[in-house]
Formats: sequence, structure tokens, C-alpha cells
Amino acid sequence: MIDYGFHPPTMSWPVAGTLMIEPTESESLAELDRFCEAMIAIREEIRAIEAGEADAENNVLKHAPHTTADLVADWERPYSRQVAVFPTPAAQAHKFWPAVNRIDQAYGDRNLMCSCLPMEAYGAG
Repeated sequence: MIDYGFHPPTMSWPVAGTLMIEPTESESLAELDRFCEAMIAIREEIRAIEAGEADAENNVLKHAPHTTADLVADWERPYSRQVAVFPTPAAQAHKFWPAVNRIDQAYGDRNLMCSCLPMEAYGAG
């Protein structure tokens, strides 16, 4: 989503195997259309993997988001820089450049990591 200029939206999974995304009421029709264009393009990226047209491990989805460092570094990926950093005309016109690539895939989403002090530190003093 970030390569398309969107922060990952607030999402829920109300029914197994589905995804529900709720944009706010303040979004314009143009913004909703841009979002739909991005979702359709991402689905095409998935379809390319399913059809064997894109490598299952080394593809635009696995490496997203793409940073400015990716853009200027040596490029040894099976897809073009254009596809990576400007996947749609809207992304080219209004590109958001993330500072870092994906750090740990979904590990942090699936594993709670508390950086709080131990409970003993909060004792009465």
C-alpha cells in the first residue's frame, strides 16, 4: 500500500477469508477511485505470482515498500524500478517515500513485544 501512496488502512477480518477496509466519510470520490486503482493493481501483482509470471520469493510484493535507497542502488530484481516505485500514474504524481523497507514481515503483528519495565519496577516506593 505504501508504494501506492497509502498508509496501511485500519482493517478487520469480520468473516474468515475476507478483508474489510473502511475509509472515512471525508474521503473524496477521486481518493476512493485512487484507492480502488491501487487495490486492483496489487491484485494483479498477486495474480502474476499465482500464474508463475513473477517469482514467488523475489517479487514486487515481497520487497515492498520500496525506498529511495532502493531506487538508486544497484538493481538485481526480476521486476523494473518503475514497477517498484511508481506502480500507477497516481503514485508517480504523488509518491510517498518510506524511510525503510519492511523490517520483520508480519512477525511484530503476530508476536506481542513489550518494551515496558518489569512489573516489579512499578512497586510502591
